[in-house]
Amino acid sequence: MNIQFLGGAHEVGRSAILVNDSLLLDYGMLTGNPPQYPVGDVNPDAVVVSHGHLDHVGILPSLLSGDDRPPIHWTPPTYELTRILARDTLKLHGGSYDCPFTEAELKRVTQVSEPHGYRKSFEAAGHEITFYNAGHIPGSAHVLVDDGETRLLYTADFHTGDQRLLSGTTARPDADVVLCESTYSDVEHDERAATEREFAESVKTTIWEGGTVVVPAFAIGRTQEMLMVCEAHDIDCYVDGMGKQVTRMLRQHPEFVRDPDALQRAISNARFVTGRNGQRKRIARKNTVIVTTSGMLSGGPAMTYIPEIRANPVNKITMTGYQVEGTPGRDLLETGRGEIDGRVMPVSAQVESYDFSAHADRDGLLEFLDSYRDATVLVNHGDRCAAFAEELRADGYDASAPELGSRFEIGADAAPTETTRS
Repeated sequence: MNIQFLGGAHEVGRSAILVNDSLLLDYGMLTGNPPQYPVGDVNPDAVVVSHGHLDHVGILPSLLSGDDRPPIHWTPPTYELTRILARDTLKLHGGSYDCPFTEAELKRVTQVSEPHGYRKSFEAAGHEITFYNAGHIPGSAHVLVDDGETRLLYTADFHTGDQRLLSGTTARPDADVVLCESTYSDVEHDERAATEREFAESVKTTIWEGGTVVVPAFAIGRTQEMLMVCEAHDIDCYVDGMGKQVTRMLRQHPEFVRDPDALQRAISNARFVTGRNGQRKRIARKNTVIVTTSGMLSGGPAMTYIPEIRANPVNKITMTGYQVEGTPGRDLLETGRGEIDGRVMPVSAQVESYDFSAHADRDGLLEFLDSYRDATVLVNHGDRCAAFAEELRADGYDASAPELGSRFEIGADAAPTETTRS
């Protein structure tokens, strides 16, 4: 098996793996100004997508710009989420950078879409493919690729712990080679139930004191998780931003969530914001909880809510996900100030951070990989891939961390051999 790393090597973003020069796994972007895309030119016979996050699907429609129309294989939620994200990209790219695809190319995605469920094998570009629930976001999948000689398990992003929205992954299919994410390879998550209790107690205290709580949350997965946490702890809330559309979509795919009835209760408990006629500013003055995008305060309705609540020290901003360096959310946590909608603002409201990550932590990664001690392990999707690979080697694994552009020849009974690097 030949594997080329077009993105996602030694970085979190623009995941893109080319197998046997014909099968493309994911095609994402590394967000920034300007954003970065996978390296090299690619013309796959088929595309297989692990899940619907920008760093894995961000420029997928651009593959349909020419005469070729490679089929795109994914789960039904991943298909829906990719279209939601692509439409948002078309709407928001403005003059800051050239959008990598057009409306026409986005429409072609529907024409080539081939949805699949978990554990149901299918053929793509001459390979047998099987999806397994990865426990990351609804529809996320480990991808098992079998070319008849070698079995490659592309873990993509995964979580081994249970969330309210999803159960942790339990899939451990046989594989000769494991291409494993490493996002939180040096982090140990707090126990989820304890994190929930701490969050709920903090929110209830602020409400009791007469304050407003803004909960910045990623639209996909995190918004729905926070709605379910609020409902489980008897906390009324509003929901705003792209997360509303994603939440409605997930109601149509109950088989891809852990407890559809619990999700429905959470939806019934939340009030959906329309954003019309100054509604957001009125809500910001209420004694309530607002779950809204963006999760890193880089856009979305949070740009309205934060300025409205920032001056009152009784109010609270509770971050629920990792804040990338250089984002307003990270600046707010570290300095008490943040650039909100183009203006740097001091914030007197309390700022807290809670670890509701949907990625496996160090213990989760090691527990997962323990089933693959006899396999070759390739580490990607992290900012310390080489360090984690070295730690795995010290523990007896055959592990390495491919460089961006690297091409490897891998056999079922042999370690990977790097043949070229661009």
